[in-house]
Parts: sequence; C-alpha cells; structure tokens
Amino acid sequence: MSDPLLESALPFDFTALPLPVVLGLFVLCALIIGTIGTWLTGVVDQLADRTGLGEAIAGSVMLGAVTSLAGIMVSVAAAARDQPALAMSNALGGIAVQTAFLALADITYRRANLEHAAPSIGNLMQSALLICLLALLLIGAWTPPFTVFGIHPVTPLLLGGYVYGLIKVRGAQNDPMWRPKKTRETFEDVPAEDDGKRSLTSLWLRFLLLAAVLGITGLVLERVASALTLQTGLSATAVGALLTAVATSLPELVTSIAAVRRGALTLAISGIIGGNAFDTLFAATSDIAYRKGSIYHAMPDSILLWTAITLLMTGILLMGLIRRERHNWGGIGFESGIVLALYGLGAALTLGSG
Repeated sequence: MSDPLLESALPFDFTALPLPVVLGLFVLCALIIGTIGTWLTGVVDQLADRTGLGEAIAGSVMLGAVTSLAGIMVSVAAAARDQPALAMSNALGGIAVQTAFLALADITYRRANLEHAAPSIGNLMQSALLICLLALLLIGAWTPPFTVFGIHPVTPLLLGGYVYGLIKVRGAQNDPMWRPKKTRETFEDVPAEDDGKRSLTSLWLRFLLLAAVLGITGLVLERVASALTLQTGLSATAVGALLTAVATSLPELVTSIAAVRRGALTLAISGIIGGNAFDTLFAATSDIAYRKGSIYHAMPDSILLWTAITLLMTGILLMGLIRRERHNWGGIGFESGIVLALYGLGAALTLGSG
C-alpha cells in the first residue's frame, strides 16, 4: 500500500521515459547530491567550532545525518510504495559504500594513515555503536514476524539504541577513560579562530536549506531507481545496493575528502562512521513506512549478506582505529585495503546473483 502523502508530494512517474533519459536523471541527482555535500562540509566545520560541539559530534550528528537525508528519503519512499528490497538494500548498501569511501579518503591523506592521524574516543565508540545496531538488524530478521501497528519490536530498539549510544559517545568525549598516544603525525581537533564573516544564524539557515535540497533530491532519486529496476532488468537489491546507495552516499565521499583537505581529519572519520550509525535508522523508518508487516522479514537474503559484510568492514576499521598503524603501503593502509576488497566482494556477489 503506497503512502498518499508521498504520492501527492511527488507525482512523477519515470517508468515511461526512455532508459537514456532515466540514466541522465540518475546522474543529475547524483551530481546535485555530491555538490550539496561539498558545501555542507564547510558549513558543518564552522558550526562545530562556533557551537563548541567539536568535530566528532558535529560530524556524526549534523554532517552524518544531513548527508544521509537523500538516502533516507529513498528508503522510506520505497518502503511506502511496497518495495522493501530497494528500501533495505539502499540502506545497508549505503553503509557499506560509505565505509569504502573512508578508505578512499585515507588514500588522499599522504602524511600517514588516517586512522593514525585522527585518533578519537568518539570514533571508537561510534564504531562499536554501529556494530551493535547492525547486529540488531540481523536479530530482527531472525525473530518471529510479530508487529504492533505494523511495526516490528526491533524498530524502537534501533531508535532508542541510537539515541542511547549518542549519549554514551558524548559522555566518553567529555570524560574520556582512554587517551591515544600522541605522535608527530597525530592531528588534534582544535577549533579554528572565528573569522566573524558569517553569523551563527546565517550558518544554521544555510545548513537547513542545503538539507532540504538533499531531501527533495532523494525523493526524486527513489522514483528514478524504480524506473531503472523495471527498465534494466536488475534486481531491486542490485539497484539499491550498487546504484542508489552509491549516489546517495556521494556527500559522504565528497565531505570526507574535502574535510581531509581542510585538515579536519576527525570530522572526515566521524562524518562517515556517525553517518553509518545514523543510516541504520533507514531500516527503522522504512519498517514504519512499510504497511504489510515487518520489513525485516520482507527483505531478501542478499541484503543479509550486505549486513554481514558491513559488520566485517566496520570491525576491521575499528581494529585499525585502535591499532593506529602509522605507515601505509602504496598510499593506502592495510585495513583500508581490506575494506575496499570486501566491498568489491559484496558487489560481485550481488551482481552474480542477479
């Protein structure tokens, strides 16, 4: 059953358009999302300093959540239109590709491994939180398909667990019981001097405007993805995990590389990891929008594969953040290389299964 509000808000149907036109719309949406992501980095970096939140919290809550708006719109709209495979594959595929993007950002930082240069208890805590939330998704798929008003019990656990995790992340940053060893390559999160060029109000207004554009573009992209599924013959899982997930995750790639070049290394990592933790809520909101029962039981097994691969990628990244290997080989760290290889494996298995 489709959502009348979504249908009235976005009545376009792209399925009748020729495939080249649909592909052009897909590329246009991706370009808009990527461009907005570039602008958002500078705004959030300034807000992190002006509000005193710091790069780790600003990166996870503000940058991570807002750059995920396009993706959450795709998943919710797909779930409301009875496309659970597209909704969940977009969510979990997005987490996987964003983790791979962090490895690409590592390549752009030539001085040392990114995991070594930007140590943060907040990033360690958020990595552990992401693992817990992904595990809840697996539990949801294997528990009985019991729902209350069409919502599975795992959904409020995901929402509550995310909020509780953020509180613990904030607490760990305010009163850390663990501190990284400082080296010559360690880059500390030090607020930049206030240049006074933009007022705090103007920064917030620009932040909200960019967020609104991302959300609207995400709604359009969901319709484009549905048309691609019909016209290309690809499965909804393949379109969601490998096309819309990549397109809606472009802000994370752009913002992480832009943050590295700005010297905001902690922001680069927390934007990805925090965004990934937020992206698990795609599943929760999709379950609420999906009116035929539990969305965790409507998604195909191929999506569970992406969950497992993402768990493995996050675990390896977490070990890299703890180990803090200083040197890299050929411009990429050992953990980053494994993360990219795992993403390639997931893509190959998804395409191989149709």
